[in-house]
Amino acid sequence: MLGTAAASTLDLTGLRAQGSGTLRIAMTASDIPLPNGQTDQGAEGMRFVGYNVFDSLILWDLTKADAPGGLVPGLATAWRVDPSDPTRWIFTLRPGVTFHDGSAFDAAAVVWNFDKILKADSPQHDPRQAGQGRTRIPSVKSYRAIDPMTVEFVSAAPNALFPYEISWILMSSPAQWEKVGRNWDNFLRSPSGTGPWKVDRYTPRERLELTPNTAYWNPARRPKLDRVVLVPMPEPNARTAALLAGQVDWIEAPAPDALQQLRARGMQITSNVYPHNWTWHFSRVEGSPWNDIRVRKAANLAVDRAGMVELLGGMMLPARGLVPPQSPWFGKPSFEAKTDIPAALKLMAEAGYSPAKPLSVKAIISPSGSGQMQPLAMNELIQQNLQEIGIKVEFEVMDWNALVSSWRAGAKHASSRGAHSTNSSYFSQDPFTALIRHLDTTLVPPAGTNWGYYLDADMDARFAAIRAAFDPAAQLAAIQRAHEKIVDEALFLFVAHDVAPRALSPRVKGFVQAQNWYQDIVQVTLG
Repeated sequence: MLGTAAASTLDLTGLRAQGSGTLRIAMTASDIPLPNGQTDQGAEGMRFVGYNVFDSLILWDLTKADAPGGLVPGLATAWRVDPSDPTRWIFTLRPGVTFHDGSAFDAAAVVWNFDKILKADSPQHDPRQAGQGRTRIPSVKSYRAIDPMTVEFVSAAPNALFPYEISWILMSSPAQWEKVGRNWDNFLRSPSGTGPWKVDRYTPRERLELTPNTAYWNPARRPKLDRVVLVPMPEPNARTAALLAGQVDWIEAPAPDALQQLRARGMQITSNVYPHNWTWHFSRVEGSPWNDIRVRKAANLAVDRAGMVELLGGMMLPARGLVPPQSPWFGKPSFEAKTDIPAALKLMAEAGYSPAKPLSVKAIISPSGSGQMQPLAMNELIQQNLQEIGIKVEFEVMDWNALVSSWRAGAKHASSRGAHSTNSSYFSQDPFTALIRHLDTTLVPPAGTNWGYYLDADMDARFAAIRAAFDPAAQLAAIQRAHEKIVDEALFLFVAHDVAPRALSPRVKGFVQAQNWYQDIVQVTLG
């Protein structure tokens, strides 16, 4: 109901009148992502606003659909670790780049942008951007401009994953912030980044309109469209109806039961495997029912993943861990998360529970959100599955942004409302975001996103081995050892990997769906 109400307030009549070069996209978010630099609304905010309006020193290769894209130079042309000091990284900046307001991008701008996130006493410090970005760069100890086009970063310890962290931090214009009165709310009304798209119109909860940055530093990524209009539409049936009515050209996560109708009407249904997992993240605070490994394993053996594939119209891969079994990171765990109700009932009985004597748990869920697939229907199926083995689930339903805020605040925080788990989709494109950030002892809130306060010295040692391994083979072996422990101890409720279904009007041409959370729309045209 929340999503339907939000969608019904949108005035879509103006979208029909847009020109032939205007692409209209309906997002799953319930609000427009903040165009401040370090945007909100999860990965969807970074996908459509973050990496379109702004740039990072390091970007993702989004050009191919048949293989995962790695890191590529962005506002930095090169980066290297000091061979005499593995905590010291040197970044060489790209010359000749300007922000949308015409001011120059340089090393001083890089330092300014890291200060806005990490330095609470800096004039430009923005709590909203700090909340989004600080936990992404936990190993950044210091940074400074060596010269106008060179920046030094120092990590708290040797960290081979450091470039992945840096890719999260996007550059806003210091000159524009000064021009609008040193005020981030004013900045939202006239944002300035270095990205291939400029913000032309920003109306919270209604729309964001982007126009091309014709002077973008990478000529190959200058947009082909005249305009992109982003609208928030969290309810899947509303998104589907808007596409069928010609009000939008592109929708994220179409309603599964409408896929056949969409195809019959000539719509393009695109999907691709990408580094995503959809889990329940367990609380491990004192008194949590998930502290019992028998209960965690029983829950994993109760989920009907085949039924969920059917529920989603085939648009998911069953999860056996935080990464798919075909991933080189998966390793060889001994526990298999599969549907086995007799085994689940046996484990529950050993723990002292049964359908006649159920265990009660509270789970935080959202009605929609970035990468959340179809969370209400999926969680209702899980609720039925767990009830069958003696786990009674109560839902705490939150708006997506509120869920993300409570996730960052942690299971002990009042915003998590005493919940025993939180349901989110997790980005898994690099070892830190896939594994470490959820379980590292040093990353319990507010330092990071170890929401459940999982504390385990052996796991910390396995994570330290990943960070210390600059040799690819050694790093792979260390990642496998960490993931094996995650699966063998059933540290999450492993449910699904999304395949990112999208429905596009037949007018949409040139879209390449990358194996990535982010997507590039600069090559898209309308026929």
